[in-house]
Amino acid sequence: MKKHLGKIALIVLPIIAALILLFPTYNASRLEKKEKEAFARAEKAGNSVDSLKIMDDFYKMHGEDLANAKKNRLKLGLDLRGGMYVTMEVDIVKLIEESAQSESIDEIFMEVLDKTAKDVVNSEETAINIFLKNFDAIARPKGKTLLNYFETTDFRDISEKKIIDKLNENATQAIDQAQEVIRQRIDQYGVSEPNIQKSGARRIVLELPGVQNRSEMMHLLQTTARLEFKLVRNNENIVKAFSKIDKYLSRQAKGLKVEEEIDTTVVDTAAQKDVASAAEEKATDTETVADNTNLDTLQTDSADVAKDTSKKDPDNPYEGLSEEEARERYLADHPFTSLFSTFYFQGVGDQQQMVNFGYITDEVPEGEYMFRITKDSLNKFLFMLQRPDIKTFLPIDLEVAVDAKPDQRFLQQSNIEIFDFYALKREAELTGDVITDAKATFDPTTNAPVVSMSMSADGSESWARITGANLKKRIAIVLDGRVYSAPTVQNKITGGNSQITGMANTDEAHLLEIVLKAGALKAPVQIIEERIVGPSLGEDSIQSGLWASVIAVIFVVLFMIVYYSTAGVLADIAIMMNVLLILSVLAALNGTLTLPGIAGIILTVGMAIDANVLIFERIREELNRGRSIRSSVDDGFQKALSAILDSNITTFITGVILYYFGSGPIQGFALTLMIGILGTLFTGIVITKALIELSLAKSGSISFGLPKNLNNELKEIK
Repeated sequence: MKKHLGKIALIVLPIIAALILLFPTYNASRLEKKEKEAFARAEKAGNSVDSLKIMDDFYKMHGEDLANAKKNRLKLGLDLRGGMYVTMEVDIVKLIEESAQSESIDEIFMEVLDKTAKDVVNSEETAINIFLKNFDAIARPKGKTLLNYFETTDFRDISEKKIIDKLNENATQAIDQAQEVIRQRIDQYGVSEPNIQKSGARRIVLELPGVQNRSEMMHLLQTTARLEFKLVRNNENIVKAFSKIDKYLSRQAKGLKVEEEIDTTVVDTAAQKDVASAAEEKATDTETVADNTNLDTLQTDSADVAKDTSKKDPDNPYEGLSEEEARERYLADHPFTSLFSTFYFQGVGDQQQMVNFGYITDEVPEGEYMFRITKDSLNKFLFMLQRPDIKTFLPIDLEVAVDAKPDQRFLQQSNIEIFDFYALKREAELTGDVITDAKATFDPTTNAPVVSMSMSADGSESWARITGANLKKRIAIVLDGRVYSAPTVQNKITGGNSQITGMANTDEAHLLEIVLKAGALKAPVQIIEERIVGPSLGEDSIQSGLWASVIAVIFVVLFMIVYYSTAGVLADIAIMMNVLLILSVLAALNGTLTLPGIAGIILTVGMAIDANVLIFERIREELNRGRSIRSSVDDGFQKALSAILDSNITTFITGVILYYFGSGPIQGFALTLMIGILGTLFTGIVITKALIELSLAKSGSISFGLPKNLNNELKEIK
């Protein structure tokens, strides 16, 4: 028996190695079942604290094991698990616009960008090349060059070539960075075995098995995650600008000549105050920021302020009009400010007063203002602000931003969606680049979901300086142009820890945590194709694939047993071992098993059978010549070897070509086919022969299914 230990080891060791490689697959399935049970218990818990404790206990005990198991397990493709298929495109045109100097952008440049945006839709050419062609056709005849719009940091070599090289570099980096950021977000979201790859010059293809929440995933993928901290400038300057917009639109609607005395260089004077000296304020280690908007349950149509005009007032512009006439007149005179409500605070904490724009003059009182708008009016309001003629009335260093979510108090009390909006200093005081960590948690005082952020050393220093310089002022936390919170700074904040509030639920807080951790996208991405492979289709695919595999294997096994008797049984064992090796190697290579992959395995099984048939038929021929069974086995394997190698090598080359030039399902098929061919050569030639020799050593005979008259049961002549 000792002389056969090598053959036994040759069979047993690959099986042990395969089981070790496939153990993470089993372990992941087991732990995922426990995770679902923990989730079920957490949902039944009475409060959020108990729910968090249940999940924390689970992840403390099994979190690391589950993560490792998921990382190393055999992955199932989208067609087997169901999930989401997404094609995304990086908006390189937007990147070009943002790369230009904002003060240099004019109508000519925007015309080039608009033409480029239309041309890239149906073109495989890079967006940069299309932009350059359109620039040459539109802008150059008008005397413009790239140097008019883009700056270069290398003053020793100021040329258009440098600008073009920089644009190409930015585009390449934007696509690579988008792929990496999306991968990080998906990994942190918890999607197992995502397939993320670039397609063409600007597209990214994602296969996300198991994902069924379409809206949540689309929000996760499309969020640019540009986090900015901006000073709130809800002061008299923005109110004056709104009043001027009213006058402009009113005269325009009445067909009157529009005054062109528009000072486009107006700036917010409050933003020009020197705040550096405040950095010497005494620092505290705690963050105490609070929203200074003590709200009443007040929200009326802004035009209703005209109701008070029926009173005797020498300054009343609607003196003598009925309530309805005054209302109509007010709407006509204030087409812009009637879309929202405006409140005035003389100082922080003072009683709010509703502002009637019918009385607004050039002398607007200083103080803090608050603006609120209903969802029904929001789209019209934002559309107006995008008009080039309206933009000229706004201070150039300010921008308007709206709350990310409606005020929950109004929503609960009256089921009306009302948003606050803010005038913000255009230049951010701090950006999300300084964020080193983010965590979704609960506010200990309100139990509301919040996201806590930690900053780098440089970020902490800047944050301390900014908050120290703006005591009793509001700083808006802006993500992708929407305001999540705008707290009033009560103390200088040191340590670099801050919170984002305003999330409706824990899921939203978790998504925000993910995008902050993963970082911001250099350029926006657009989803140009997405589809959900539903659970029913996924289950059908699984069942069909499994049944096809089982039926094929059963027929193969039965054929080999019926036609080759005992030798057929040994061949079946080698074939099953081949399938086991294919799956284990696929898991080790971090590959994904798809339906085409299953087809590749079935094809491999057929090729393994073909190899065994060649060998066994050669052995039969030798036995028919009257040779001993041992010499027949040796000669049979030797004579069949060349034919087996020829067929498998040519098929392997085909698999290499398919894998190199194919994508997606084609690659899945090619990969399993190539692994299967190598496994076939090993199991068909080495393992099958070892099994036959062990059987001969034990019983001295073996049946190859020969007819009875040819002495089916042969014994070795000793």
